[in-house]
Amino acid sequence: MGKFKEYDRRTAYLIPPSVEEWLPAGHLAYFVVDIVERLDLTEIKKCYSYSGSKAYAPEVLIGLLFYGYITGIYSSRKIEAATYESLAFRHIAANQHPDHDTIANFRAKYLKQLECIFLQILVIAGEMGVKKIGKVSLDGTKIKANASKHKALSWAYANKLEEQLRGEIAQLIHKGQEADSDKSSDGMKVPEEIAIRQKRLAAIDEAKDKIKLRAKERHDNQLKEYETKLKNRAAKEQATGKKAKGKKPVAPSAEPIAKDQVNLTDEESRIMPISGGGFGQCYNAQASVDIDSMLIITNHLTIRTNDKKEITPTIDNIKKLPRSIAEIKDLLADTGYHSKENIQSIVSSGINPLIAEKRDKHHPSPEERFAEALPLP
Repeated sequence: MGKFKEYDRRTAYLIPPSVEEWLPAGHLAYFVVDIVERLDLTEIKKCYSYSGSKAYAPEVLIGLLFYGYITGIYSSRKIEAATYESLAFRHIAANQHPDHDTIANFRAKYLKQLECIFLQILVIAGEMGVKKIGKVSLDGTKIKANASKHKALSWAYANKLEEQLRGEIAQLIHKGQEADSDKSSDGMKVPEEIAIRQKRLAAIDEAKDKIKLRAKERHDNQLKEYETKLKNRAAKEQATGKKAKGKKPVAPSAEPIAKDQVNLTDEESRIMPISGGGFGQCYNAQASVDIDSMLIITNHLTIRTNDKKEITPTIDNIKKLPRSIAEIKDLLADTGYHSKENIQSIVSSGINPLIAEKRDKHHPSPEERFAEALPLP
């Protein structure tokens, strides 16, 4: 052991008595604590009854959640464990240990108020010297829902399964009638088997009702587009005195299609294509980020599988920001957001759209890289 430093795990250590001495100066945990201490938490504190045993201070729970999100720790159970195992979490919690139920319930109960706190952080960032936000980048990512895609039930499969179950129920009823005249039994409890299938049928009926409701909502939206197209077509024919070219718009159907589906675990989520290939039961999360400071300035969640319709909600969220924080001049986005409607929406808001028209190759040949650029249209 002469070449190695000696060690003794049984040695008693004198840990600094103040939690502020546990971490090096300038640590991120200190920054989070400073920011949280400056937040106006009046709306959250009004919701406390102040009866019974004392509750954990909102500053502690918000600090734990913020630091958890920053460092990639989202689970309330992992945050609880970190208050014991991590010096940074221990400092933010002031050496207290809220259990995971407390953390999870706080996050669920005050989600709306936490959205307002999100805006407060942007204001504080401005006070701390982050310059006014003028150029943002928008992108989306698929977030896995707390449900399996195998729990999704399509309209076509629901009808097929319903027919199968009704046939099985008819067979079981017939089997029960035969059992009345035949005292020998194969051990099957016919009433129980029928009850199981009837329960499944009830679940299928409920799922089909939800699919029908979604189909009606889709029909109502498509009907407005259909009526607008007919109106524009008629106006064009009247102006030119000639029959409009192209196929006449087809009226949308209110009936569900075979691929319409609902997830039996999380009915709001959808099956979506995911990066790397394949499909998952997901939500589509959108975030716009200030290019210079990398601050997230807006975010929203959608159940649309692609990004074509997500420019308008983003613009609406940007308009809600105080002018003192953000006066957006440019919005960058990839080709997934490119459409005539999106560009018109951005321009009408006084913002310059910088949206890719197509996807370039990741590894172009030298000839392609150094070729003369085509003239701008």
